[in-house]
Amino acid sequence: MSKITRIAVTGASGRMGQMLIRTIAENDKTVLAGAVEREGMDWVGQDVGVAMGGTANGVIVSSDAASVFADCDAVIDFTAPVATVAFASLAAKAGIAHIIGTTGMTDEDISSLADVPNARIVRAGNMSLGVNLLTQLTKKVAAALDEDFDIEIIEGHHHHKVDAPSGTALMLGEAAAEGRGVELNDVRDSGRDGITGARKRGDIGFTAIRGGDIVGEHDVLFAGAGERIVLRHMATDRGIFARGAVKAAIWAQGIEAGEYDMMDVLGL
Repeated sequence: MSKITRIAVTGASGRMGQMLIRTIAENDKTVLAGAVEREGMDWVGQDVGVAMGGTANGVIVSSDAASVFADCDAVIDFTAPVATVAFASLAAKAGIAHIIGTTGMTDEDISSLADVPNARIVRAGNMSLGVNLLTQLTKKVAAALDEDFDIEIIEGHHHHKVDAPSGTALMLGEAAAEGRGVELNDVRDSGRDGITGARKRGDIGFTAIRGGDIVGEHDVLFAGAGERIVLRHMATDRGIFARGAVKAAIWAQGIEAGEYDMMDVLGL
């Protein structure tokens, strides 16, 4: 019998946290071993099953992440950058895999993760199979087309999302930049407004749409003279991200210390 992976979920009361809890329960290779929320949140001290409106499952929501991680094999973390950086150290000390789907992380935040000793991290701007395939396609198309083709990344999300461009959009931008052999920070063009002047040749542009309950939509547009190529991914169910994260938690058992991404998990 294959080993059951014991998983903790941070930000348990959030929409993504609850989706992860349900996905873990539905997977025959995983079990929910812990749930973490910020001190002072209503869910702290409650049975997570009851808090979600169902039956008790014996997992009590805790604000003490260190004690929760001590009894787990992995933690899945879709919270906020400052919390994720703190969780990284606690997960490394507990010797468990840290699966990170948090977006809005700065270069400094990411550098802080790399500085955590003995950390086993799987981090991705998007955990879905489709988006990771799109990332590979973006890199290949960008490598095949020269700067006569302008690259624009257009992303849409629900009106509650607090960061822009999305982590997925930035992941696609990185792929396009890598395909062209440049650094994204050197060619990134975001947030045009007013008299901006003509588009600079070779730039990679970003546009963010926020509205309604859009789960996640991403287009990579290659616009040339007389023709356009559009690579598109549309997510209609937040469950694709949860399923990808759970797959990453299972995959990460036994890996050496280091930082990995969904390309590693999916063998891409």
